[in-house]
Amino acid sequence: MKYSAFVTAACLVGLAGCQSTGQQLDAEQQQAVSTAVERVSFDMNCPSATGQVLSRQMIAPVSIRFGVERAEYTVGVEGCGKRQTIVVVCPQDGSGCFAGGPRE
Repeated sequence: MKYSAFVTAACLVGLAGCQSTGQQLDAEQQQAVSTAVERVSFDMNCPSATGQVLSRQMIAPVSIRFGVERAEYTVGVEGCGKRQTIVVVCPQDGSGCFAGGPRE
């Protein structure tokens, strides 16, 4: 039973490696927007804020031996008469997305 779970996991990892850049970006985009809206709506004290992706790209690992590829999204968040732009990074290791500070 453990062997089949390992084989299944290995196949899924292999298939994930075959995704195009666009598919990888599409897969993380909703989580990136949610992360940005959560962060900025707190900062702006505006629970009704909404967000949209302004740009997105894949970023290569820092080095060949270390690091993971990551998706980077610039998200515009608007609500309560305020607007803010924020960068969200989603490492491709499955650890989830995180929002950086606001862009000024």
